[in-house]
Amino acid sequence: MTTKRSKTTLITPYGGKLVNLVVSGEERQELIARSTRLPSVKISARAMCDLELLATGAFSPLDRFMRKADYERVLTEMRLTDGTLFPIPVTLPVNEDDLPKWGEAITLCDARNNTLAVMQIEEVYHWDPLREARLVLGTTDPRHPLVSEMVSWGKVYVSGELKVIDLPKYYDFVDLRRTPAQVRQLLEEMGYSNVVAFQTRNPMHRIHEELTKRAAEEVNGSLLIHPVVGLTKPGDVDHYTRVRVYRALVENYYDSKRTVLSLLPLAMRMAGPKEALWHAIIRRNYGANHFIIGRDHAGPGNDSHGRPFYGPYEAQMMLEQYADELGVKPVQFKELIYLPDEDRYEEVSKIPEGARTLSISGTQVREEYLAKGKELPEWFTRKETAEILQQMYPPRHRQGVCIWFTGLSGAGKSTTAEILTSLLMERGRQVTLLDGDVVRTHLSKGLGFSREDRDTNILRIGFVAGEIARHGGTVICAAISPYRATREEVRKMVGDERFIEVFVDTPIEVCEARDVKGLYARARRGQITGFTGVDDPYEPPIDPEITLDTVNHTAEENARLIIGYLEEQGFLLPDGANRRETLVSVSDDGREPTATA
Repeated sequence: MTTKRSKTTLITPYGGKLVNLVVSGEERQELIARSTRLPSVKISARAMCDLELLATGAFSPLDRFMRKADYERVLTEMRLTDGTLFPIPVTLPVNEDDLPKWGEAITLCDARNNTLAVMQIEEVYHWDPLREARLVLGTTDPRHPLVSEMVSWGKVYVSGELKVIDLPKYYDFVDLRRTPAQVRQLLEEMGYSNVVAFQTRNPMHRIHEELTKRAAEEVNGSLLIHPVVGLTKPGDVDHYTRVRVYRALVENYYDSKRTVLSLLPLAMRMAGPKEALWHAIIRRNYGANHFIIGRDHAGPGNDSHGRPFYGPYEAQMMLEQYADELGVKPVQFKELIYLPDEDRYEEVSKIPEGARTLSISGTQVREEYLAKGKELPEWFTRKETAEILQQMYPPRHRQGVCIWFTGLSGAGKSTTAEILTSLLMERGRQVTLLDGDVVRTHLSKGLGFSREDRDTNILRIGFVAGEIARHGGTVICAAISPYRATREEVRKMVGDERFIEVFVDTPIEVCEARDVKGLYARARRGQITGFTGVDDPYEPPIDPEITLDTVNHTAEENARLIIGYLEEQGFLLPDGANRRETLVSVSDDGREPTATA
């Protein structure tokens, strides 16, 4: 017979008190009436996540988007002006033109213009995205997903008192979306003063199950499984799939008397070690005083040179360094391995010499199992997880893919793309070709050829490409796309594993020699301005998936090289037995004189 534990007291929130910015009752009704007379600012999905966590106290002791003084000290010292450790800036970027020319308050609205909050405008200040990236992320490499995003944010930050009318409305997994106060209540009722939190943005397998259960036993406490369902790394498994996995595991394999599953609407920064500290602060506000931290925590992968942005154990070391100050102790993510003869997992350091072991890496899960339609073994993952993943992730030859050609005007992008289209049609794929004139007439009508407009054009093409690939289609885009950061944004839209960047590396003198329209000559005479390669820069890819040489190889040879790559990666079956898929080819090389998109 299990003895019911009495209600306990958890660790206090960070800063001593849980912030609550949500108004109610008569105050809420008065604020709603007032909000109809105020100018409004539409905020991004990232800012909405931040607003929700500010409102519910997850970012305590913050009670607003950061003032300039707090922001500056966080950048340089990881501390607020009162000395409180806080490693990540939480700010609200807006365009100056969006701020009202009158009044001292604004309403903050979502994408559908639903009013979320009223903010008193107390401070407006300029910021530098590259400086912030260097100080917070430790890099200005646009391959870092936040770096490429930050350059498109508003040019000023706004701060002031916040009063929140409504939290963002969700219709999925409503029963699992809990505020810090609600999670604390559940944990207190479980009767354990120690709580260990587990952060995840990936599906959980048997090894994660074993690790979390061991951690709860180790601290003699309850377990908070706390997956991020806001913004994570581009290309991550969508939260709908992940939460179905988490819920199935918790309902079937965890002790309900000491386990809480709750969703965290956090917009991750992928800031590695500093983000680990931030995550620990957030979990303290939800009631945890222990935090499981793994290898390369909150890491965004590799940089443009193929090297990891952060060391594998930097996050663990930083959290260990500040654990006492934060009041949250790290629980190391110990490497476990499966012993088939004993049907159990064990720490690598405790494996008997000569024992038979089994393991599957994350890459193997994607490449050897999901991509090929193979069922994951039960010793590795629960059958519920395997079924959900197989349902959502068909074999790679049935998945979508984006082939993105980039290079100078006249490099040979469109020619190669057209041949590639024919070769794919020969293999049984349905092909639709959209050239740049059509794109600019419809999708990008009204855009010029300034840097901002060219970026907008490329991002629109990228959005369409991402939707096609996400729904299992194959899309070819042939656009000059001269700016590295913008191409990285497109990679994020599509998803890293579905995005194939093809650099058509043709010297500019060869492009000029091929230029039957005389565009380069006109640009050099000054008749065309802002022409890529002449008076506007082209930023070549640093680490593209494919680089084509159009001087020593024909366009057909290059197209067949891409076919070979698609076969190697599993996107195309060698025997041509792929199911027919819609293929969209987007090209902007044939457009009017200022060929600078």
